[in-house]
Amino acid sequence: MNCSKTIKTELCAYSVDACRTAARLGVDRVELCASPAEGGVTPSLATIERVAAISNLDLSVMIRPRGGDFLYSDDEFETMLRDIAYAREAGATGVVFGILTADGKVDVERTRALVEASEGMETTFHRAVDMTEDYAQAVEDVIAAGCTRILTSGGYDKAIDGIDNIRRAVELSRGRIEIMA
Repeated sequence: MNCSKTIKTELCAYSVDACRTAARLGVDRVELCASPAEGGVTPSLATIERVAAISNLDLSVMIRPRGGDFLYSDDEFETMLRDIAYAREAGATGVVFGILTADGKVDVERTRALVEASEGMETTFHRAVDMTEDYAQAVEDVIAAGCTRILTSGGYDKAIDGIDNIRRAVELSRGRIEIMA
């Protein structure tokens, strides 16, 4: 029995040029964002289209209407839904988002709506999970919402510091979701 696992590589990228370099170097997937100073927000439609045209590179687009916290108004949430549709039309293979409630929990209802809007695309719940009050419950909530994967540093600034929580998330997930450090 072959138990080998394939390790996928992903790069967070902020430009078309960075994505071309990633493809040339064999990176499997990019997370395309704009505005690194804000921690990454949704890139322009033109940038998404240009990166989607790069061969041999899966494209996940950050769906985040603004920097700051992960509590979004109804208008911001509507923007997120529309940005998902635009990303799909532009050729993205996945989207990346995170949405929390005021009490520090995963907003399961809105996350599920984003997943449904992303039908046919991979969905990554980003490091907003690291900002939750109960990390283990957050993992369960993201699974319940139907995401493809969780991007996490285990509740810490650096993944190496959160390695025990990342290991715990893998155990909790029992193969129901991909955990990406």
